[in-house]
Amino acid sequence: MSHRIAVYPGSFDPIHNGHLDIIERCRVIFDEVVVAVLHNDGKKALFSVEERIEAIREAVGTSCRVESFSGLLVDFVDKVGAQAVVRGLRAVSDFEYEMQMALMNRRLNSRVETVFLMPKQDYIYLSSRLVKEVFSLGGNLEGLVPDGVLRSLSRRLRPDARP
Repeated sequence: MSHRIAVYPGSFDPIHNGHLDIIERCRVIFDEVVVAVLHNDGKKALFSVEERIEAIREAVGTSCRVESFSGLLVDFVDKVGAQAVVRGLRAVSDFEYEMQMALMNRRLNSRVETVFLMPKQDYIYLSSRLVKEVFSLGGNLEGLVPDGVLRSLSRRLRPDARP
């Protein structure tokens, strides 16, 4: 049996417990999981690629490889020798976009399969955009993001608040 590698791509700006749940589910199915942080100059991120990689590594330890990529995902998948792309689905609204991406990736490289996983119900509504918005408005994110992310959000979005 060959070594099964999956790539879990995303912006992860920031990583949250829904992402971590998908990573854990991947680790049961695949021999190796590569968390691939998208470097996209066209998108204004709260955290740099390096900060996002550091936060993910802090959260997952040595259980996964964490790398950045830019350009076509299928090229990165080939570069790391993966057979599958893993994408999280939270709602039906995610499915249409994700299906289009999966079909385009298949068209670009027929060897690459896309596997869709749903996060635990506790995290089904969670998104990085929502995490940033709720935190910036003073909301409590305990239990929704790793502690390191909470500290980073505090430094970035609430620099005057007391820890």
